[in-house]
Amino acid sequence: MAWTPATFALFCCIFGAIAIIGLLEGFKYRDGVERRGILGLTTTLGDRLFISLLGSAYIFLAWLGLVGQPLWGPLGLAILWGLFVFWKV
Repeated sequence: MAWTPATFALFCCIFGAIAIIGLLEGFKYRDGVERRGILGLTTTLGDRLFISLLGSAYIFLAWLGLVGQPLWGPLGLAILWGLFVFWKV
C-alpha cells in the first residue's frame, strides 16, 4: 500500500475517531451509552463507530465498482450514513 498524503489523512482520521470515542467512553460516559436502535441491536459509541466505518467502506467499494471516479458522491453518502448510524442505530 502506498502511503500518500490522502492515505495518511484517512488513517489519522480513523485513529483520531477511535481515540475520541475511547476518551468519551473513559471519562464522560463511564457506564457506556447503550441504546436499542432501529436495527434492534443494543449498541455503544464504539459499536456505532464500527458500523459507520464498515458501511462507509461498502459505499465506497460499491461506488467504485459501479460508477468509478470522482469520489465526492460516496463521500457525501458516507457522511450521511455516519450521521444516520449515530442518530438512529
